Amino acid sequence: MDGRLPLWSDDRGSVRRGRQAWSTPAVLLVALVVGSGCGTTSLKEYVHNGLKLGPNYGRPPAPVAPAWIEAENPAVRNAPLESDDWWSVFSDPTLTTLIQRSYEQNPTLRVVGARVLEARAGQAIAVGNIFPQSQQALGSYARVNLSPNLPPFNSLAAALPANSVPLSFSNWFFGFNLSWELDLWGRIRRNVESTNATLDASVEDYDAALVTLFADIASNYVQYRVSQQRIKIAQSNVQIQEQVLSLADQKFRVGTTTRLDVEQAKTVLEQTRSTIPALQIQLGQANDALCILLGTPPHDLEPELGPGADLGGSPVPNTPTWVATGIPADLLRRRPDIRSAERQVAAQSAQIGVAEADLYPTLFINGTIGWDAEDFSKAFSTKSFLGLLLPGFRWNVLNYGRIQNNIHLQQARTEELIATYQSRVLSAGREVQVSLRGFLRSQEQTESLRRSVEAAAAASQVGLSQYKTGTIDFNRVFNLETTQVQQQDRLATAQGEIALNLISVYRALGGGWEYRLREAETPATMPAPPSAVATPVAAPRPAAPPEPVRIPEGLDDPSRPSPVEEPARPEPADALPPALP
Repeated sequence: MDGRLPLWSDDRGSVRRGRQAWSTPAVLLVALVVGSGCGTTSLKEYVHNGLKLGPNYGRPPAPVAPAWIEAENPAVRNAPLESDDWWSVFSDPTLTTLIQRSYEQNPTLRVVGARVLEARAGQAIAVGNIFPQSQQALGSYARVNLSPNLPPFNSLAAALPANSVPLSFSNWFFGFNLSWELDLWGRIRRNVESTNATLDASVEDYDAALVTLFADIASNYVQYRVSQQRIKIAQSNVQIQEQVLSLADQKFRVGTTTRLDVEQAKTVLEQTRSTIPALQIQLGQANDALCILLGTPPHDLEPELGPGADLGGSPVPNTPTWVATGIPADLLRRRPDIRSAERQVAAQSAQIGVAEADLYPTLFINGTIGWDAEDFSKAFSTKSFLGLLLPGFRWNVLNYGRIQNNIHLQQARTEELIATYQSRVLSAGREVQVSLRGFLRSQEQTESLRRSVEAAAAASQVGLSQYKTGTIDFNRVFNLETTQVQQQDRLATAQGEIALNLISVYRALGGGWEYRLREAETPATMPAPPSAVATPVAAPRPAAPPEPVRIPEGLDDPSRPSPVEEPARPEPADALPPALP
């Protein structure tokens, strides 16, 4: 023995264990009764929920229509949406290449991909808190020299033989500390539920970013092609109108017409020319938007994209006349933004249980085991072993309503997110209806404009022939040419609107995010189709950006069940907090 008292004796340990045996159950029972009297989870619900406070989550109901308004139209098919590569319906290999490049290079995907990694790390931290929250390995050495002039050594020195009281000694210690909060009320487990749902929501946000990215790429590509087509039409009409001006000038010089015809021909010619710079501005805006979406600095894409459709053709070839939409209820499982909103409700609902746990005492166990000796040679001997066990609890009994009001706060936030989720479902349904209506009506408009352009071209040719023979004056030719230019430009715009509205349909239906599941099963870079690389690239492509952040392994498994795969069901009375007045 080195003169120091043991950390505890058998008698004291038996007393403590006896006190622990009856005091801990009593404290827990009193706490649960007192807490249930505060209007939180009852004892029956606590047991039913798996010894966890707070409500068990159930997906809130969502208002969906039984069918689309345009469902009776033969162009709207009730088949499931094949949306993993919906852009393939345009049969445009250049567009497919742009989609692939944007998936590899877009910086926005890196942002939301990093957020998934953040959420996964947070979820792992929450799971780790189920186990002892603190464990440390300890070690120390101390050399102690005590003064003989301090009590009690000065008194002992006079009563005992000289050098009989050791005033100098060494101390070697090696051991482990542990601190563990016991999750009796489910606070830690509810927090794990919350972080699980937050991780799901971050994955859905990544998918929503994919839906937006692919739709934006396709929309800007269509606008680029439409602008190219409208510029071609304007340039072709300028050439025709230059010939008409030359004819009017010749007739004026020989005296068969007045100068008015010449000035009218100049007017229509310059009016058509003035539209070209405005169309070039639109072309440049679509070009720059595509560059940003591709993750590259703005540069001219024409060497890569090519000249577009031939004059008179559709700016986006092979636009289908029908679309498969499924039923409105499919939006709940297909649109990532809706699924993200639902997962946010689940995450917040679990926070109610976390807040309720603060009403009850927190039980914890602190302990230390190790070896303590004066001589290093004896440091790890059996007699040098020591241990310390300190169970206890902490209870915020005087909180002045802060805990109860925090519970109300979490309930109100849950109600807010439920309303946001239901509003998101309503908005999604409206977006589908609007885009479907636009897709169908724009086809009807384009067909009428096509007939109008054919009639205007025929009338313009007849009018020009009659003007040459002097049958009609130039005023009729002026009106006919103006009408032809306007109708041709409107037709090119309407052809693009069909494609843009179809893209909006796929965007509203949440199409395209499944592309990452297909990419996870194939090499990261797919070779472009031959027709997509047939046009030589005049300028070198900018340096490739850093490798994009992808969905973490295991989260992109297509077999992973969707958090909202099941149809909506009525909510149990105790699943979510009642609406606040």
